[in-house]
Amino acid sequence: MTTQRLFGPQRQERLLAELRGHGAVRVRDLARELGVSELTIRRDITALAERGLVSRVHGGATLPAHGTASGQPRRAATRFTVGMVVPSLDFYWPPVTAGARAAAAALGVNLQLRGSSYDPDEDRRQISLLVESGQVQGLLLAPALHGDHAHETLDWIGQLPLPAILVERQPRGWTPASGQIEWVRSDHYLGIQIAVHHLRQQGHRRIGLVVAPGSPTSAHLRRAWQTAAADPGMRDTLVMPEAVTLGTTGERDTMHRLLGGCLRAGTTALVVHSDPEAIAIAQFCTEQGVTIPDDLAIVSYDDEIAHLGDPPLTAVRPPKGHVGRLAVELMVSRLLDGGRRPTYRVLLAPELVVRGSSMSVSSLR
Repeated sequence: MTTQRLFGPQRQERLLAELRGHGAVRVRDLARELGVSELTIRRDITALAERGLVSRVHGGATLPAHGTASGQPRRAATRFTVGMVVPSLDFYWPPVTAGARAAAAALGVNLQLRGSSYDPDEDRRQISLLVESGQVQGLLLAPALHGDHAHETLDWIGQLPLPAILVERQPRGWTPASGQIEWVRSDHYLGIQIAVHHLRQQGHRRIGLVVAPGSPTSAHLRRAWQTAAADPGMRDTLVMPEAVTLGTTGERDTMHRLLGGCLRAGTTALVVHSDPEAIAIAQFCTEQGVTIPDDLAIVSYDDEIAHLGDPPLTAVRPPKGHVGRLAVELMVSRLLDGGRRPTYRVLLAPELVVRGSSMSVSSLR
């Protein structure tokens, strides 16, 4: 959390640092982080764009391709066309696709983006359309890999006539067909470790996990939590996960059950996936007279809208922009080198953004 107002050059350097770290920034997020108006951030972006240091996009900015003498971004000569299929074009995925677009522009890749859903049949339809078009040389894919059809989906992808790289996805096991599929994703196991370490530093010794069912990220978090809880040194610290579904009938009953469980277990901190669930839990706690963070600390997981909470929520931020950028870079490497290089499986480390939901105001100063 920013504690003092920054001058223009300092804001712009902060903006560039965010871009280098994530591939894209949103005006509203950076304005909230720096404590200035969105108009101020837009002016900073305009000033940097005029110097060829950023590219303006709707609602934010991305890293540019190599600059021209006029200071305008220049796209590299197109070498490849790559198809990208993601399950959503709104929550979580815009920074991933922005990072992919930035890398594509710099590397001479024409990126054909398609939105799918969390449905294996729709994934296959969208992927098949790209393959049958005959226009793409590679595929960046984020298919649904839940349920009994995961191995079947991966085997099908492994038999496609084009190289494929999974984005924010990872096969649970190995099969001959899927063995050569590459992947790049956020290291959610490390994200859990980072969140727990932060909370333990604040003195918490009974920490719970809340996950929204049905999310691929939640599945990773559950496995990471169970592995960590098996550590003898953590057995008394990590309590078992609690599945919470919000926005449905009985929501307040679910919240009462969750809060009651925390009180009975002596839980003083929660890691919550994802931001909407974390904000809803914080709001419910406030209504029940439970103070955040003094009575219950909260760390959200995703950092999409965590800064909008009251108080703003500390959050684990997966490196979404970097995931998209690296996926494109790996695809270009694969298309250039073919089978001459080994298969890549890459985990990227998240970071922790500390805000008011896990530390007192005096600690943040």
